[in-house]
Amino acid sequence: MRKALGMALVAIMTMCGLSAQAEQTEYDPSKVSDSLKAIFQFGSVSTKQALNANTVTLITGTIGGTYVQFGADLASVLDDGNKLRVLPIVGRGSVQSVADILFLQGVDLGIVRADTLDYLERKGFASDIKKQFTYVTKLYNEEMQVIAPKSVATLKDLEGKKVSVDLPNGGTFVTALTVFERLGIKANFVYIEQRIAMEKLKAGEIDAVIVVGGKPYKSVSTFTNDGRFHLAGVDYAKPLQSDYLPATLTAKDYPNLIKEGETVDTIAVPAVLAAYNWGPKTDRYRKIAQFVDAFFEKFPALQNPPFHPKWKEVSLAAPLAGWNRLPVAQQWLDSHGVEPVARQRFESFLKQNPAAAKVPDTDKEALFKQFQAWEAQNNSRAQAKPEKK
Repeated sequence: MRKALGMALVAIMTMCGLSAQAEQTEYDPSKVSDSLKAIFQFGSVSTKQALNANTVTLITGTIGGTYVQFGADLASVLDDGNKLRVLPIVGRGSVQSVADILFLQGVDLGIVRADTLDYLERKGFASDIKKQFTYVTKLYNEEMQVIAPKSVATLKDLEGKKVSVDLPNGGTFVTALTVFERLGIKANFVYIEQRIAMEKLKAGEIDAVIVVGGKPYKSVSTFTNDGRFHLAGVDYAKPLQSDYLPATLTAKDYPNLIKEGETVDTIAVPAVLAAYNWGPKTDRYRKIAQFVDAFFEKFPALQNPPFHPKWKEVSLAAPLAGWNRLPVAQQWLDSHGVEPVARQRFESFLKQNPAAAKVPDTDKEALFKQFQAWEAQNNSRAQAKPEKK
């Protein structure tokens, strides 16, 4: 027993010795990185100031959506010790994100859908709301996906049917109602969270589920299809051409809903990385400027795996009709000679989207002008900001 106790004492003393030695070696946790150093110093005034001064919060979207994945990608690429930290926040949809950017304390940036502000103004919920926003960059186009029984070939077949358009605080709700209204299709809309709506679709309680999000959208790609369902088409009709672009879905995007070799025509709406229109001398503007510099500098890394494939669609210089670019973002583009792509990008767009190629030649020039409106240089500057919070 005495021998065993002695051995244990030696072991304990050895461990203590190693621990003491560790304090003097490269394995000292406080020397591993600035991030760990900040953790070990938590509570100090300097650490508190540094964390708050260099953290940018980004409101994203609901779980499983493309916005959330984009937020995670940005945090992964841009986080740089104590110099910059991107803090993504799970959001509740485009409409709620607009309100959060305007009124929620601490929210610096957000991903919203381009047609949301127009919808809020058109319905009388807001006036001159675009003056309160700036945009860092147009992100990518979000496709409309209509999951329905095979008896529903196009959106027109949903006349009088029960259609789920997600919850009223989301972008799908806004885009779906706008599209149906412009096409003159009167459906019986129900407002159900997507995962629940898809179960109701399988049970025959509703006739279709509409999802507007960047393909491949997780809730659509994981939809368990027993052979009864597919993705219905959305015609690129003239009433939609002022604010939307044609798009195509393939079996590669959704093998569970589209047969190999087949395609489905639909429409798309841009997603926008937006910010409140802070004055250039404010601390919030300084933080966003710091984010922009890191984002634009490291942007090429986001266009490669393992990050979301939708990053490949992003053109930093692409303008957004009716929106004002964040001045510091425009200054960065100008100083680095980043020019938007015009005709060649349009031709590439046509090749990638068979639905666009079907537009008559007489209308293609108009389509090009619309495309150019998204891609051409926007030299406008942010207008005077209103009071916030």
